[in-house]
Amino acid sequence: MMTIEGRNETHDSHIRLGMVGGGSGAFIGGVHRIAARLDDHYRLVAGALSSTPEKALASGQELGLDPDRTYGSWEEMAEKEAAREDGIEAVAVVTPNHMHFAPAKAFLEKGIHVICDKPMTATLDEAKTLKTIADKADALFILTHNYTGYPMIRQARAMIANGNLGPLRLIQAEYVQDWLTEPVEREGSKQAEWRTDPKRSGAGGAIGDIGTHAFNLLSFVSGAKLQSLAADLDSFVEGRQLDDNAHMMLRFEEKAGVKAKGMLWASQVAPGNENSLTLRIYGTKGGLEWAQEQPNHLWYTPFGEPKRLLTRNGAGAGPDAVRVSRVPGGHPEGYLEGFANIYSDAALAIRAFKTGKTDPDAICPTIDDGVAGLAFIDACVRSSRENGAWVTPDI
Repeated sequence: MMTIEGRNETHDSHIRLGMVGGGSGAFIGGVHRIAARLDDHYRLVAGALSSTPEKALASGQELGLDPDRTYGSWEEMAEKEAAREDGIEAVAVVTPNHMHFAPAKAFLEKGIHVICDKPMTATLDEAKTLKTIADKADALFILTHNYTGYPMIRQARAMIANGNLGPLRLIQAEYVQDWLTEPVEREGSKQAEWRTDPKRSGAGGAIGDIGTHAFNLLSFVSGAKLQSLAADLDSFVEGRQLDDNAHMMLRFEEKAGVKAKGMLWASQVAPGNENSLTLRIYGTKGGLEWAQEQPNHLWYTPFGEPKRLLTRNGAGAGPDAVRVSRVPGGHPEGYLEGFANIYSDAALAIRAFKTGKTDPDAICPTIDDGVAGLAFIDACVRSSRENGAWVTPDI
């Protein structure tokens, strides 16, 4: 079993981390900071934590940052940190979607690694431009699709790659919530306000916020490449500008002589659901089922045999799952630990990058995953506008 101490044995020093966004009252900023610290790979030393200098300074004081490294803007932070001998080596961008592109571009061009929240940008054009920049940069771009960090998701991915399911036929994913069932964006909910505003969220509502997670997860686990999709998007809450429910049918490229078919449902208006992210994949030899609200369990059914429950660090857990587990089986690990696995794999990638190498254990969502996510959103919007016509992602 990989213990916390074992994960730290190769440390030379902490990676100096900065943060853009994530100030007082921002949920996801706190999650990123916990994830960065859980395995003790990073030290937060600088931040441009808010769009207003006063709030940025107050947020920096709350976190114990040096006032000289608590910046009023990300532009100032990029310039001054790049000029310091002890400047940040990586930056976490945890702003609303419309504020991902410009900071990521600036820090990449300064040779500072970028760890960015999803979706990568607000538009597909921005995503493609950022990929061009990242491909030329002397720095890594890592996207925090955190659900790919769950141990049993790594287990499922390895089992499919090893042929346990045979050629894949059916791939289904759902991410269903209920928190936008009423127009809370008009009742002072900060999180709802920007997520339902196309100027800040981009063209996708539910599909951008949670649908991209479901799409990324099914792609990561299955290895299947999307060929085309047909989408039906709705804004059920009157006056809402972006979708709050989406149904999609998916067609994947042929692999091993089979063209897999799929379905994806993303909703934020389904009462009784909190964070119901589920994945079901079936091939010629068997099937796998996983649910994020019970993340330590993976159901495996070889065709014609009884269903088997595989558990994190339990009997049958493979090395891909064990490597990213911290505690013995039966002790739950979940959202924060999965997020931390992305940061820890990012640390492996950053340290290897310094030596001009790559680390095979560093399994991180990349700039290409970011482009694929924006192409997915764009295709969903185009298809729905054409009454659910089949469209091809523009990658």
